[in-house]
Amino acid sequence: MGTITAKTPWKDHMGDVPMHLEYFSGTMYEALERIAKEYPQYIAYDFMGKSTTYKQLIREVETCARALRTIGIREGDRVTIAMPNCPQAVCLFYAVNLIGGIANMIHPLSAEKEIEFYLNESGSVTAITLDQFYHKFEAVRRNTKVVNIVIASIRDALAQPIKAGYMLTEGRKIRKIPADAPVIRWKEFMKLSKHCFYDYKVERRAEDPAVILYSGGTTGVNKGIVLTNRNFNALSQQVIAANPMFRPGDKMLAAMPVFHGFGLGVCIHTMLTQGGRCILVPRFTPKTYAKDLVKKRCNFVAGVPTLYEALLRLKDMDGADLSCLKGVFSGGDSLSVELKKKLDKFLYDHKATVQVREGYGTTETVTACCLTPSHMFKEGSIGLPFPDTYIKIVEPGTDRELPYGEEGEILLAGPTVMKEYMHHPEETAQTLRTHADGLTWVYTGDLGKMDEQGFVYFRGRAKRMIVTAGYNVYPAQLENVLDAHEAVQMSCVIGVPDSYKMQKVKAFVKLAPGVEPGEEIRKALLDYCRRHVAKYAMPYDIEFREDMPKTLVGKVAYRVLEEEELARQQSA
Repeated sequence: MGTITAKTPWKDHMGDVPMHLEYFSGTMYEALERIAKEYPQYIAYDFMGKSTTYKQLIREVETCARALRTIGIREGDRVTIAMPNCPQAVCLFYAVNLIGGIANMIHPLSAEKEIEFYLNESGSVTAITLDQFYHKFEAVRRNTKVVNIVIASIRDALAQPIKAGYMLTEGRKIRKIPADAPVIRWKEFMKLSKHCFYDYKVERRAEDPAVILYSGGTTGVNKGIVLTNRNFNALSQQVIAANPMFRPGDKMLAAMPVFHGFGLGVCIHTMLTQGGRCILVPRFTPKTYAKDLVKKRCNFVAGVPTLYEALLRLKDMDGADLSCLKGVFSGGDSLSVELKKKLDKFLYDHKATVQVREGYGTTETVTACCLTPSHMFKEGSIGLPFPDTYIKIVEPGTDRELPYGEEGEILLAGPTVMKEYMHHPEETAQTLRTHADGLTWVYTGDLGKMDEQGFVYFRGRAKRMIVTAGYNVYPAQLENVLDAHEAVQMSCVIGVPDSYKMQKVKAFVKLAPGVEPGEEIRKALLDYCRRHVAKYAMPYDIEFREDMPKTLVGKVAYRVLEEEELARQQSA
């Protein structure tokens, strides 16, 4: 009853958005190569004042691919890429694909233990990162199967005048890498391409695994989500089909990170395989985002609600002309009705002719699979499924479909659905289920409903998860870290409402017998967390408890703690 089938508002109200698409059957690299042949002189990306054409990008990708082959990367090998949005990351992403490898995309700000986990979980034989992250990789290298570490630098991708300025400012802050460090520097790495004399291009199919992205779950264990060439290429075509105002040459402000499905799938791959122009932003702040948006005259921007909240407060935007905008997308967390109203007014006041369009998706489907149409908005809705993407609402955990308007679990099906959770067959089987309709459905664990026109409404996350500044933090994962400390008997982690980050992370700890609460142990536990979790997942506070509230079955009642914290905030 709730499945979007033959009748869909995309078709009813906007005839140029088709219900079904013919999908490209090649690899991600081949999709890029095809568009580069059509628009060789178009700009593929801009990075800190330097522009690169599609023709130049293809040449760099092929050089990089030969270098990867020279250091021993073979078909099916995993290559870890831990980088911000910079030219080397884009080049590597497609080069790994060209030689038949699998790109293992990870957050460069991950803690040492997390990096060790990602390298071992993926079985990576090579890791490539920036100079400022080298020491974290070197610290865990001996515990992994990594043979080669390639070190790039932001300065390698800069135009000469900007390079000098960079070395006098940001470059000076980077901890020096020993001259005899067992690494391959980027320039030397690229020169190795000269030693590859044989055919380095590997024939791969659309269904072959191509990318690994990470997401936690109810167990608190990070899982590698294996995505195929078809997943990424289908997303690219769907995004453009749902945005018929797009034209080759249009600019996308690529500030969402390349290790995230949204940043990689929409801001990078969709743009580069459709003739778009990426404005690469290596280190994101609301101020740099605003500056690039105005100065570069961007046509499309994507961000999380936190970003847009900050944008509204920036004095730098006073009098800014945003008439260049064709699309403003929000994802990563639900956009409140109040924030949407404020943002739409802000856009109108700055000469934009568009409103913010909310989307929804999961990493299990690369990223967005549902988007508000540009011509039709319903308050509180996350929009309509993309072409060939189906959504239905079921009784949680079952295949029993619910009537329109009734709340249940959101299920997704379509060409962007992942291949599997790497090394987690049981969780894969729980998440991917084939129904009587022949479709394989993703059980998202998210709650929502659908109206009779097919518009979907997100109601909350059934999985226990904290979304802080657009990043997913899994409480169970942080609790596992805290509980492993000898001074901790029990912990519970919750998300506390925050006007800027949407939620911030707070930990409650019951100390082990004989350990006295106080500032000394609080500082020791926070220092311990810094070594084991990413910066964005750090608790802003640790509160000590003599005991924890419990449910009837003896589990820690985290909802009680959430309610207590909310009441405390409201009475403050």
